[in-house]
Amino acid sequence: MAANMNKDALVSEISTKTDLSKKDVELVIDTFTEVITRALKEDQKVTLTGFGTFRASKRAAREGINPQTKEKITIPAMTIPKFTAGKALKEAVK
Repeated sequence: MAANMNKDALVSEISTKTDLSKKDVELVIDTFTEVITRALKEDQKVTLTGFGTFRASKRAAREGINPQTKEKITIPAMTIPKFTAGKALKEAVK
C-alpha cells in the first residue's frame, strides 16, 4: 500500500505540475482551507463541481458511555464538517 499524502507532498506535487514555487502553492492551499473553514463557520456550503461539497452539519446532543468508567455521559450538540464526494471524483476512484 502506498504512503499517505501529507501537505508537504501535496505542495511538492502541485508545484512540479504547475511550475509554481512551493511557497506560492503553500499559500494557495492555506488560503483554500482558510476560506472553506470560514464559509463552514458561516453555515455556507462550498461546492467544487465534479470534486465534491463541503458543508457544516448539526449533530444533536446524545447520551454516551465513558469506556473507562462505564458511566453515562451527555455528549453535547455540535456542528461538524462534512464532505460529500462529487460524481467525477467517485468515478475516478472506482
